[in-house]
Amino acid sequence: MSADRLSRGLRAGTLVLAVAMLSACGTATVVKPAPGGRGVHTTPQTSVAKPGQTAVVRRGDTLYALARIHNITPRDLAAWNGLAEPYTIYPGQTLKLYPGGATPGRAPTTVVTAPRPGTAPTPAPTPSPTTAIKSNISWRWPADGALVGKFVGADVTKQGVDIAGSSGQPVRATAPGVVVYSGAGLVGFGELIIIKHSDQWLSAYGHNRKRLVNEGQSVKAGEQIAEMGRTGTTRDMLHFEIRYNGKPVDPLLYLPPR
Repeated sequence: MSADRLSRGLRAGTLVLAVAMLSACGTATVVKPAPGGRGVHTTPQTSVAKPGQTAVVRRGDTLYALARIHNITPRDLAAWNGLAEPYTIYPGQTLKLYPGGATPGRAPTTVVTAPRPGTAPTPAPTPSPTTAIKSNISWRWPADGALVGKFVGADVTKQGVDIAGSSGQPVRATAPGVVVYSGAGLVGFGELIIIKHSDQWLSAYGHNRKRLVNEGQSVKAGEQIAEMGRTGTTRDMLHFEIRYNGKPVDPLLYLPPR
């Protein structure tokens, strides 16, 4: 075989190999690492409940990634924690890795997610929008201004209250706590701050013009944490939420009258 024919044969062989690899890539399943470098996991078809265990949400986590990590289907993890679509979770939030009625040592090892014919899955109980859950936190208003939006439990776009104001107006911590999120990574909230007040209670402050605190920073009640703005919205205002075990509750049930 001449050197020229050998060269042409090698080039042809290389081309065939490249096409084969591309074809394989077109049908291969790619599994991406979960956020935060927690390893590679595939989406489970059934849930393995972990009675008594919980997971604390870290920055960058999503409900789907946490479900894969803990071998639970996203639908079950959402139902066990009373989360509705679009399944928004916050850093510092604690998620149960078992159904509400499960107790350590008594729950089945595997939970099948498919409902039986003619039945519908029972959602986890959620706080009533008209009844306040007992809280030992002395809440205070996070900003001055007119109330232009109220809590509507069934509307995922109205999970808090909106307080109108002017650009640069102080936004203050509603109670003492630790900043667990300070950024703009959650779509629809603009420049957002989340404060953890206890293992059960969080407060969120959205649409700020400028954030004045960092993650991990302790804040006092009434301390300025941001400047009001309109990031992620069309007018200068503060979107304020209170969450109990990750579930939104009506802030007006906890804020003092004014």
